[in-house]
Amino acid sequence: MDRPFFSVIVPAHNSANYIGRGLNSIKRQTFRDYELIVVCDSCNDETPFIALNNADKTLIRDFHHDGLARNAGLDVAEGEWVLWMDDDDWWLHEFVFQQIYEMAGKHGEDILAFSFIWKNERYYRQEWDHQCVAVWNKCWKREFIGDTRFTDREWGCDAEFHNKMFRKSPIVYYWDMPMYYYNFMRPGSQTWDMKKRGRI
Repeated sequence: MDRPFFSVIVPAHNSANYIGRGLNSIKRQTFRDYELIVVCDSCNDETPFIALNNADKTLIRDFHHDGLARNAGLDVAEGEWVLWMDDDDWWLHEFVFQQIYEMAGKHGEDILAFSFIWKNERYYRQEWDHQCVAVWNKCWKREFIGDTRFTDREWGCDAEFHNKMFRKSPIVYYWDMPMYYYNFMRPGSQTWDMKKRGRI
C-alpha cells in the first residue's frame, strides 16, 4: 500500500472538552490522503475514547510531556509530510490540506511555513525571519526530519525542535496564507498552567 501524503499528529492530554473540534476540522478536509494519529498522554478523561472513534492510529502513553507524545506519533508516522496539531486548536477551512498538498515540495522545500490566526482573530503573518518557532504552523518533509526528535524539556521543547531543524539548513518556503487557528492561552492548557506558575 502506498504511504499517505500527510501524517497529522495530535498530542492530547485531558482534552475531551476541546479535541472534538480539531479532529472534526481534520475529518472534514476535502483532501483525504492522510493518516490521523492521536497520542493520548496521561489522560484520565474521555480523550482516548474520542480518539479511538476518530483517529487512524491511537496511542495511549504516560509521558506527562507533549514533546515525548509528539515523538511517539512521529515514530509510527508513515506519511511523506508531517503536520502537527495541538489538541485544542483547529484547521481554519476544509480545503487547507488540499492547498498545502498543492504547495508542499513545489519549490523544492523541506519545510512549508504558513500563517495562522490567534488571540481572538488576530492574524499572524508568516515572515522570513523565523520568529514563530511553533511546529504546528509548518508542514515538514518526513525524510528531512530524519531522526531529529523532541526532548523532555518542560517548556519550549517545540522551539528547541524547531531550532534543531533549522540548524540543518532546510529549504523553507514561507507562505502568507492563514491555515490554522492557535487557541492561545486557553484555561487549562499547558501554556496557561505555565503562566499561572510564573514560568512564562
